[in-house]
Amino acid sequence: MTETPLTTVEIEPKGAARSSVIWMHGLGADARDFEPIVPELRLPAELNIRFVFPNAPVRPVTVNGGMRMRAWYDVLSIDLPRQEDADGVYASERAIYDLLEREKKRGIPAGRIVLAGFSQGGAMALHTGLRYPDRLAGILALSCYIPLASKLSGERRPANQQTPLFVAHGDYDAVIPMRYGQQSAESLESLGYRVEWRDYGMGHEVCWEEIRDIAEWLKRVLALPTA
Repeated sequence: MTETPLTTVEIEPKGAARSSVIWMHGLGADARDFEPIVPELRLPAELNIRFVFPNAPVRPVTVNGGMRMRAWYDVLSIDLPRQEDADGVYASERAIYDLLEREKKRGIPAGRIVLAGFSQGGAMALHTGLRYPDRLAGILALSCYIPLASKLSGERRPANQQTPLFVAHGDYDAVIPMRYGQQSAESLESLGYRVEWRDYGMGHEVCWEEIRDIAEWLKRVLALPTA
């Protein structure tokens, strides 16, 4: 368990929640960064989705001159592959694990939870989701890469081997070049994961076409069982 639970911004459905999307922000942003995307998704009300947007801890970030900001882990170099902050990644994994467990205690089974994120948040969605011991509904990884990639094969859990993965990137991303997203998708496919890869004519951001595709994907992975 983490010493300090993550604070969150949450959007509740009109009815009792039947599923949850836990969505992690990118470096230097905060829990409200993706809050405005929820109405733009135009998801069916009957899905009754609770959106949970956690705040990453505030920590010094090496590549930004040690400036303190919200970050899921330290960034030690601007180049990839690079020396990575393994301790920070694993600490955030534990914190996100606690959020997953909290949703289960609130009545949402793991199979109705999507783990999502953008940039550093997307990296943490992949890292945590593929190591989680219970099957999730899906993992949404936007404009990111696999952190601690060399450790994934030995640490991944079989429960999420068949979980749908939506992996997307901008063609003109100058922060995390698209080739790193492509390489991550190809690596996941080589390990037998069900990857839906998309690329868009954009930078390190989210575009309307991507929002539309995310909405369609969420409707598929969170579809209610038919009678």
